[in-house]
Amino acid sequence: MSVYIDISLTLRKGMITWPGDEEVSLERIFSLHLGDPYNLSRLRVGLHAGTHVDAPLHFLPGGADVASMPLEAGIGPARVVELSESRVIGRADLEPLTPREGERLLIKTLNSRRAWWEEPFDPHYAHLDQGAAAYLAERGIKLVGLDYLSVGPFGEEAGEVHRKLLEAGVWILEGLDLTAVEPGDYELVCLPLRVANGDGSPARAILKTLD
Repeated sequence: MSVYIDISLTLRKGMITWPGDEEVSLERIFSLHLGDPYNLSRLRVGLHAGTHVDAPLHFLPGGADVASMPLEAGIGPARVVELSESRVIGRADLEPLTPREGERLLIKTLNSRRAWWEEPFDPHYAHLDQGAAAYLAERGIKLVGLDYLSVGPFGEEAGEVHRKLLEAGVWILEGLDLTAVEPGDYELVCLPLRVANGDGSPARAILKTLD
């Protein structure tokens, strides 16, 4: 019997965000408790909060927006791999995995040793370097996911890592909760909000175990 694993973070007030991004705010506008006819809330959130997809538009002038993301990019077979020995993941770390063309690859790093989303932002999180990004682009994978708010490092190099992937048509899924996920093959369902001209979007990401 298949098991569904939610690998997305809960959007909530005060949650971890990328430095400089807008804080997540949830405000109750109407309340049954206060005598209103219904509950109604307002959510203010940046497009790269929590578990989210990066669209090409995020780093590429004239790049596709998140509303243009093909459904098949986020839905289909996916492989979870674990690379938890190094904070900086390079080409040499990925080559033994032989990523396949069109593959959806989710990388579980040392970030997943703890509930990082409950802690303050850590600029020393595990990430891909430019060599790793270039290699995944060469292999022609469809989507890459990582268990922190960015696939690239904190600082200027992050842009280069993103660009190498996005220029090659690789969709990026960030902010995953892979703490309870074992390496292996799954079915991925990842659907960002259909935001016109959006450079990214929060997403619900779910893994389904194979029978």
